Amino acid sequence: MDANGVFAGLNVEQRRAVEAVSGPVCILAGAGSGKTTTITRRIANQVATGAFPTSAILAVTFTDKAAGEMRDRLTRLGVVGIAARTFHAAALAQLHYFAGDGVGDVLPSKALILKQSANSLPRAFRFRPVGDLATEVEWAKNRRLTPETYLDGLGDHEPPIPPDLMGKVFHQYERRKEAQRRIDFEDLLELAIRLFDQDRSAVETFRERYRAFTVDEYQDVNLLQQTLLEQWLGERRDLCVVGDDYQSIYSFTGATPEYLLAVPRRFPDATVVRLEPNYRSTPEILAFANRLVPKLGGARKVLTPARPAGPEPIARAHPDLASEVASLVREVGALDRDGLAFEQMAVLYRINSQSEDFEEALSRAGIPYQVRGGAFLSRPAARQMLRVLGRSAGAPAAETVRATAQAQGLLAVPPDGLGEEEMTRQSDLGRLVRLAEEFDDGTCTVADFLADLDERFGAESQGRGVNLLTYHRAKGLEFEVVFLPRLEEGLLPFKRARTREALAEERRLLYVGLTRAKSRLHITWCAASEPSRFLAELGVERPAEPVGVEWLAGEPAAPTNGEPSPAFAALRAWRLERARTDTVPAYVVFHDSTLQKIAARGPKTLGELAKVPGVGPAKLERYGDELLRVLARENAPCQSEQ
Repeated sequence: MDANGVFAGLNVEQRRAVEAVSGPVCILAGAGSGKTTTITRRIANQVATGAFPTSAILAVTFTDKAAGEMRDRLTRLGVVGIAARTFHAAALAQLHYFAGDGVGDVLPSKALILKQSANSLPRAFRFRPVGDLATEVEWAKNRRLTPETYLDGLGDHEPPIPPDLMGKVFHQYERRKEAQRRIDFEDLLELAIRLFDQDRSAVETFRERYRAFTVDEYQDVNLLQQTLLEQWLGERRDLCVVGDDYQSIYSFTGATPEYLLAVPRRFPDATVVRLEPNYRSTPEILAFANRLVPKLGGARKVLTPARPAGPEPIARAHPDLASEVASLVREVGALDRDGLAFEQMAVLYRINSQSEDFEEALSRAGIPYQVRGGAFLSRPAARQMLRVLGRSAGAPAAETVRATAQAQGLLAVPPDGLGEEEMTRQSDLGRLVRLAEEFDDGTCTVADFLADLDERFGAESQGRGVNLLTYHRAKGLEFEVVFLPRLEEGLLPFKRARTREALAEERRLLYVGLTRAKSRLHITWCAASEPSRFLAELGVERPAEPVGVEWLAGEPAAPTNGEPSPAFAALRAWRLERARTDTVPAYVVFHDSTLQKIAARGPKTLGELAKVPGVGPAKLERYGDELLRVLARENAPCQSEQ
């Protein structure tokens, strides 16, 4: 191993961390500051200096991908044999070593067992996604709650179904899992903790083997992981942790940045290193993101740029969603013509269901895209619908899709308080109904519709085109250009974020989104909605005050006061009444973007209405006459004045 290569290209603070080969080390690493480089070089230096042999070092990551990347980087530095594993992989290896074959089979998914409980819930909750129930079980187990202590441990946390029902589901899950001699991923950690609690020889054997620990993404540890780490460490002090409390966005798993922030208190003599030079983003983007820092709390870190200057971030208000989406698509096209690959562009949103408008607009424009981690046809609602619809290939498309969606629990008016997964499921069911309505000309079968779906959306997960993904999925990634649309109250911050802690995490989500951008950043919102409170913190809510951010007004078609046009308002009122009559969500009748186009064009005949994008033959037959009457009534006063 080339000892000089360990320090090549490091800045002062990175070098200080790499040189600290023993004792407690806390690395507070800002976004894009080279934390992976720093910790891999430090491990290499631990070996090069003889502080620890490779066999005595355990590096812990949060994903298998991160563990593999760490091993690859160490290999390139000439260091082989380092154990780099996730918490769960390390715990499983320890259980197999000390407990042999008595561990039990690991469940690939909690849904396999929870589905039985979900099907037996009262009718009002029967269609709640199994994923919501699984997330709740994980929330509890990561806090070391049991079915017996679950209700007492809820605090102000809101489960996806009433607490007493969720407690019963938790009980049933554990009972069925034990009957099958299966364990889940949280059990791996809990069983390892119990092993070391009860078997002194196992503790001694482990601690003799591993004497130095490095934990990446330490802001994301939860109580279960921290408890196991403390078992590994004992009274020893050779611990290096790295993380950024500004990017702590996984509280739904029980993660908390408090363990990271507490390291200097726990080890008063710890070497504390702040990595603030940013190698990812332009100075303009960093200056913009740094405006959130005073509200982020924790360990203050202000990123400083290492890249040359670039364009100012753009903050743009649009009159409505249709013009916001259209503007984004035009900008993507312009960037492509300038030579930027689609794969270097990303559109971030809060929950998966928000991808719909961007998917369809990009598809209409012939722009390839990829939905990362949440492709439409691979999401639970679509998968289940496709399975059921496949049995009715020759049936009428629109009628069958509507009936199937209603049988799957499509709600006419989804209530407030739904979890993120259920909101996405309801949106996806409604979307399938709407797509079928627009596709069916009265002669189309379910088989025709399924073929059309596959043609339109089947390639969205093949890793090509503009990236569409949630803020959570974007963490750890970077793109040349990042679009952050729909910065509005109820979306970011999300409407279920009611506590101070929840709002703080929503702010950190926005910070993560801002710091994904390398050279260009676009922030947009609808003027007709309430702008996100975070816009004021970024200094872009009032354009009259110069803030160093380019402010572009919305499209000229918008009323200057940001209010929807009278025709659009009348059409939305009609749509709401029609949706109630049909017992379907309003967007199944017509999407906002379609109503905007109808209001703007003001068609007077069915022929003119048929030319509006989004008004297919089925919708024209069902709603056409009503729409024309609404428009005629709205325009009548104007005509009389003339």
